[in-house]
Amino acid sequence: MKSIILLFAIGFTSMGFTLDVIDDIASVIRSGNPKNISNYFIENIELKMIDKEQVYSKQQAEMILKDFFDKHPVKAFTVAHKSEVKNGSQYVIGLLETANGKFRTFFLVKTTGDKTLVQQFKIENV
Repeated sequence: MKSIILLFAIGFTSMGFTLDVIDDIASVIRSGNPKNISNYFIENIELKMIDKEQVYSKQQAEMILKDFFDKHPVKAFTVAHKSEVKNGSQYVIGLLETANGKFRTFFLVKTTGDKTLVQQFKIENV
């Protein structure tokens, strides 16, 4: 019986960890700080910025985000939808409001071991 309770607690903690990371990522997007956002990226991330989509190193992605946020200072970010966690992955769709307009955001996180990192990050015109 103790092992069933322990397994349930571990599973619940893992799910909670993903939700905490989602909230943390949403918070750093609100800050508009590319360094803090890129801290959640895998080493080579699929990044789409409006009309450019490519796989970039974590450092390149940070520079691209810096350029975007310099041109589009963040006013607000709201999470519109979170998927269910499947196979350790979860996606989030949000609305990014900036000084120069609104953008649809999408990011995909995956939990491997004890780390939950962003695999894909997209900012698109609404």
